[in-house]
Amino acid sequence: MTTLFSGLLDVQYGQFYLEAGTRFDGEMARCFKGQSNGLLGARVPGLLFATTGLHTGIVGVTVLLEVSEPPIDDSWDEIVEISLQASRREVALLEWASDDPIPLAVMAGPYRVRFSARAMDKATEADTNEGPEPIDTYQIALWPAAPAPDVSA
Repeated sequence: MTTLFSGLLDVQYGQFYLEAGTRFDGEMARCFKGQSNGLLGARVPGLLFATTGLHTGIVGVTVLLEVSEPPIDDSWDEIVEISLQASRREVALLEWASDDPIPLAVMAGPYRVRFSARAMDKATEADTNEGPEPIDTYQIALWPAAPAPDVSA
């Protein structure tokens, strides 16, 4: 396992993105169309739309690159899995409305992505976090894998 990012992201409107060849164009509904989960939109090729419990403020995010499918960690409150095709362009995390991507060392190819969330309900109740510590935290684990339907674990 390689940690590609571990830190804080500033979110607004409860969202951040993992761009793997496609920029988010503002069409949120398109990202989730036909999916069975509402946490991680993956219907736009080369883009993952991540939703957070917090509306505005900082959230904790960790991005891991695995060599194969990791075991499921039941300590997370929510877990969903989707597929992602990363293009040859830079793969990066982006905060809402940011033009400053956080580059991630991910090669082009097909990946399976596990998005895990903790304390989303508590963060939704708070709505805004102006403090230095995150209320809700997220983990994105990627590993090479053929495309498969999205699932909730």
